[in-house]
Amino acid sequence: MIDLRSDTLTQPTEAMRTAMARADVGDDVYGEDPTVAALEERVAGLLGHEAALFMPTGSMSNVLAVRALVQPGQEVLCESSAHIARAELGAHGAYNGITMRTWTHRRGHVDLDAVRSLYAPDMGTYFVRTAAISVENTHNFAGGTVLPLALLQELRAWTREVGATVHLDGARLWNAHVATGTPLADYGVTADVLSVCLSKGLGAPVGSLLVGSADTVAEARVWRKRMGGGMRQVGVLAAAGLHALDHHVERLADDHEHARLLAEACGLDPAGVETNIVVLDRDDAAAFVAAAAEAGVRVATVGPRTVRMVTHLGVTRSDAERAAAALAGIVAAVS
Repeated sequence: MIDLRSDTLTQPTEAMRTAMARADVGDDVYGEDPTVAALEERVAGLLGHEAALFMPTGSMSNVLAVRALVQPGQEVLCESSAHIARAELGAHGAYNGITMRTWTHRRGHVDLDAVRSLYAPDMGTYFVRTAAISVENTHNFAGGTVLPLALLQELRAWTREVGATVHLDGARLWNAHVATGTPLADYGVTADVLSVCLSKGLGAPVGSLLVGSADTVAEARVWRKRMGGGMRQVGVLAAAGLHALDHHVERLADDHEHARLLAEACGLDPAGVETNIVVLDRDDAAAFVAAAAEAGVRVATVGPRTVRMVTHLGVTRSDAERAAAALAGIVAAVS
């Protein structure tokens, strides 16, 4: 079975397991795990920020990153299919007491005209204030699309003018970096606070990092513990992240190429697939998923009429070619 449901399905490689087994560890709640400290310092440097905090999940990282920018009773603006709006189970309202308003863009991009129209400054006691704008790069549910750097820079400049802030959900920012050649720091400095994930394209078993100023990270460390996210000898997991940064970033280009193979097999323009996610519109997504499973390919629904396929470290070129051949027949048979 070739599993294309998500890039979270990767398994640690043998070399990664060896690195994990040999990791130097300490109690991270006390700030004494040297491997975690090395990972945090490295990721912060790569993204052009002062500090980073190792988190158990990307959702927790996003919740605490947005919390750092938006106070209870304030709002964050985001694209309507953003992960923070669709796939974090209302955590931002449940934990942080904040509200959201959204704009819609077919490719998940920033619509600056819409953002300017939605933006609400401090207008006294009768209106919710917009504190932050959240963007997602790459954009998961829009099909792994890359947000243009120039647009992110323009958003950052505008938010500074009006006194708002920017959160970047960079769970797959590594994919955007490899697809475009844009330095990670160029993306990083377009946001006040961001989150990057290790357990998707990079293939680590667990972990994300919240990245921002030293003060932001210090406060997030308190809230991580408050939410039950304090971890002890977690260097065994941080070691997987360091190994992934050393060995699994540039190979993301293979995943992007494999995704284009799948897109072409499904009758899509492969040039429209920018990274490792393919989104396919079907009249009956569940029927398509069932037919694909019978043919030995697991894909997922992300809506009643939307199928998603994600290439990753566990999918070889041969796997991608076999999956493409199977999917081509299913596309012709199942509307």
